Amino acid sequence: MNNRQIIFVACLAGLLAPTSVRADALRPVGQDRLSPFMRIYGSTLPPFGFVKFCERQPNECRQGPLEEDRFEATPARLQELTEINKSINRAVEPATDLEIYGLTEYWTLPGARGDCEDYALLKRHQLMARGWPSGSLLMTVVRDEKNEGHAVLTVRTAQGDFILDNKTDEIRTWQKVPYTFVMRQSYIDPKVWVSLDARDARSPALLSGVRRAR
Repeated sequence: MNNRQIIFVACLAGLLAPTSVRADALRPVGQDRLSPFMRIYGSTLPPFGFVKFCERQPNECRQGPLEEDRFEATPARLQELTEINKSINRAVEPATDLEIYGLTEYWTLPGARGDCEDYALLKRHQLMARGWPSGSLLMTVVRDEKNEGHAVLTVRTAQGDFILDNKTDEIRTWQKVPYTFVMRQSYIDPKVWVSLDARDARSPALLSGVRRAR
């Protein structure tokens, strides 16, 4: 099994429950693939692993100044995204939460090893350290090209929503990524998550294996 396959497997357990339902039946309704911007549909429950991550590391989930204006995706900023994406993809060795922590779902800033959400959290952390506002850097849950659970980082810019992904070093706008977008953080409050499915704002939470915090 190569590194890309390992990364893929690492993200399955804690994000989206396995399903035998056809991919087209689960595809969120209402997203316009011609638009460079994702459309949101109400609030939804956040992933359980994210809730616990915020409890352990509240500074990573703190609400910053509300940035109504999106950053311009200048060549310099896109290069910055590419550098962060590539460097973290290469620095972190892919491994499952079960392998590292003995848990099926554990979101954290990774050290030498991590899985998909850990890559995305570290990219978000490093970009905020470079001055990007938290409202521009949104953790996002998707179904990938094989209809399996995966996490990526969405970067909101004036030119569109870009995706940083541990499966590739390439930075692409969301509509050019072969994924079904399920839910993501709100740009207003990083602890709030929003649905990307027009049918029911609650359905992504059910699909993603979210458990209510006790």
